[in-house]
This record gives sequence, structure tokens and C-alpha cells, in this order.
Amino acid sequence: MGMRMRDKVCVVTGGARGIGRGVVEAFAREGAKAVWALDVSDKDFPELEAAFPGVVRGAVVDVTDSAAVNALVARIKAECGRIDALVNNAGITRDGLIQKMSDEDWDAVVNVNLKGVFLMTRAVAPIMMEAGSGSVLSISSVVGLDGNIGQSNYAATKGGVVSMTKGWAKEFARKGAKVRANAVSPGYCRTPMIATVPEKVLEPIIAKTPLGRLAEIEDIANAVLFLSSEEARFITGQVLRVDGGLVL
Repeated sequence: MGMRMRDKVCVVTGGARGIGRGVVEAFAREGAKAVWALDVSDKDFPELEAAFPGVVRGAVVDVTDSAAVNALVARIKAECGRIDALVNNAGITRDGLIQKMSDEDWDAVVNVNLKGVFLMTRAVAPIMMEAGSGSVLSISSVVGLDGNIGQSNYAATKGGVVSMTKGWAKEFARKGAKVRANAVSPGYCRTPMIATVPEKVLEPIIAKTPLGRLAEIEDIANAVLFLSSEEARFITGQVLRVDGGLVL
């Protein structure tokens, strides 16, 4: 077992499945004192908590609900005394060409992927700044950097995450606090979200990727682990692509 997150208190949104779950498991394996896995459903929590007893704690929260977010963050602070690492991972897609994209599909994605990241960070960052250290890591996407057909809403939110991250890197450290803000932009990754995409759609993407495959969850989780750890203590305001060279 590694110790890169030794004794740290970590919070991961969208922590029950996919990339979020990979991050929760990586933090727990690397010696975290507590890893709070936040999600909208609790069905995957028992298995996760059983795998890392006393370390992983599941909590149901809707990241678009500011009162619920504030209450949960206050509870975590009360129980653990501090928060060392926040990973904003919760995200959804509602794809469609712009003329077919409804107001509801736009609003749903913006609320979870952008407002949710803002609300979580607004609740956690002051705790970190008061403590004088911490890491806020937000999951963006190559789509947020390069765009994609049929993803106006998703691209806008993931680009917004990058912009907020750069602003936060300046804002959170301006009074001498060593609070860092970074983003990871995954390429296409084998997650439950991508399981619905036909292989014939993925084949040309794989063909265009110099490393010749899609990302595995572990590939993204390892990047998040590094940037959230003390190994990355002098890295802030950065966006790390983890895409196998898809966009060069």
C-alpha cells in the first residue's frame, strides 16, 4: 500500500461509479484517513465501504442543491476537522445537435457539470484557505478544450471548469494559503458512461489515438492522485490532458 495521501481527508463527487470510484479507491489505497464518496444514489456505497472499512464513507448529495452541499460539507468538517482534497468529478451528458438540444438538456448539464463544481468548491475552499493548504481538482474533458459535435452543453461546462480552475489557482493562494486548483481533461475512457457508445463510434477514435486504446479508469485516477498529492505541491492552475495523445 502506498502512502501518497497519508492521513488526508478527501471528498470525491460522483464517487460511486466510473472515474470517481477509481479515485476513491486510489485515495483509500494510498493511506487517506477518510474518503467521502458523494453520489446521487447510495446503491454502490455498501460495496465500496466494505472494501475500505473505516476509511471510505458514502454520502448521498445532489451537487446542484446548494443547501444540501453546504450541510454535507459542514458535517464532514465537524466529523473530520478538515478537508485536504476535493475532487469535482460528478458529471452528466445530454447530447444533441444544437437545433435538437432542448432547454432542459442544456440546463441539466450546466447545473451538474458547472454549477455543481462551483457549489462544492464554494463550500470547501474556505475551509482549505483557513487551514492554509489543500487541493481542488476538477474533472474537465478534451471536449472542453477542443469541442465536439453534438455536445454544446457538455463542452461549455467542461471549458468553464478549466476557466474557473485557473481563476481559483490565483484566488485561493492570494493570502498566502497553499491551496492549489488543477484540472484533469480525460480523453475517451472506459466508464459506465461510455458503455452505451457503439464500438463502431469508438473505433475511429482509438485509431486516431497514438497510444492505440481508450483510457482505463485507473489511467485517469492515477493523474488525479498525483495532482491531489504532495508530489504536486508546486503545481497549480494547470490542465493535464490524459488522452493517449488523441489531440496533439
